[in-house]
Amino acid sequence: MSTGPTHAMSGLAAWAGVTALATGSAVGNLSAKGWLVGAVLATGAALLPDLDHPESTVSSTFGPVTAAASKLINAISHGVYRLTRTKRDSNRDGGHRGLTHTLVFAVLAAVVTTATVQTSRSWALPLLMFFFCGLAVRGILHKWSPRHDALWITGTSLLLTYACLKWTDQTDADAAACGVAVGIGCIAHYFGDAITEQGCPMLWPVPIAWKTWYPVAPPKIMRMRTGGKVEMAVVGPILTVVAVWMSAIALQRTGVVPFLEHIPLTPWA
Repeated sequence: MSTGPTHAMSGLAAWAGVTALATGSAVGNLSAKGWLVGAVLATGAALLPDLDHPESTVSSTFGPVTAAASKLINAISHGVYRLTRTKRDSNRDGGHRGLTHTLVFAVLAAVVTTATVQTSRSWALPLLMFFFCGLAVRGILHKWSPRHDALWITGTSLLLTYACLKWTDQTDADAAACGVAVGIGCIAHYFGDAITEQGCPMLWPVPIAWKTWYPVAPPKIMRMRTGGKVEMAVVGPILTVVAVWMSAIALQRTGVVPFLEHIPLTPWA
C-alpha cells in the first residue's frame, strides 16, 4: 500500500480534478459548500479500502471500534478470495488487497453512501462526515501512536465535522455527489496501490490471464516501494500540488474565494 498521507492526497486530488474538469455536469457545478463536503468524503474514502488489514494504520482510527471492524472485513475479504480464486491465483492467507480493493467495492460504497445521505441529512450525513474525517486525519497524521491517539482523532473528527456542517448548514450536500466522492476516493486508492510492488486486483472478478484476482500494475520498472524515496520525494509532493491546484480551479468556479477569480489557473481554457 502507499502511505496514509499519499492516499489521502490522492483522494483529494482525484475529487478536485474531477470537479474541476467535469464542466457542465452536476458534479462540476457544485456549490462551494457541496464541494467541501465531497472533498472530506473523498479524502477519507481514499483510506477506506485499507480497513481490510487489521495491522494497517487506518484500522486504529477509532480504537477498538475500527480494530474490530477491520478484523471482520479482513475475514470476509479472505472468504471471498478463497471462494472466487482460480488455480492461477496465489494460495495466500489473509484478506488484504482483496474485496475492498476492487471496483465492485467502490461502486457498492458509493451506492451505500448515496442511500445513507438520502435517508437523513440530520443524522446520516454528520455520521458519514465524522467517519471519513477520522480516516482522513488518521491517514495524514499516520505517525501518531496508535495506542494513544484514538481519542485525539475522535475529538479532532468531531470538531472538523461540526465546523464543516455548521458552515454548510447541511443544505448543499447532494446525495449522489456524496456517493460519487466516496467512489472516487476508493478508486484513487486503487491506483495508488497499483503503482506499488504488489499491484491491485481492482478489476475482480473479470478474469485476466486466467486469474480473477489479477494484480493490475504497470511494468516493474515503473512501480515504487511503499514509503520509499520515490513515494516520499516525488509522488507525494506531486499529488499535493495537483490537489491544491485542482481545488483552486474548482473553488474558482464557485466564486467563494474572490482573489482566485483573477488568477489564470486553467491554461487549457
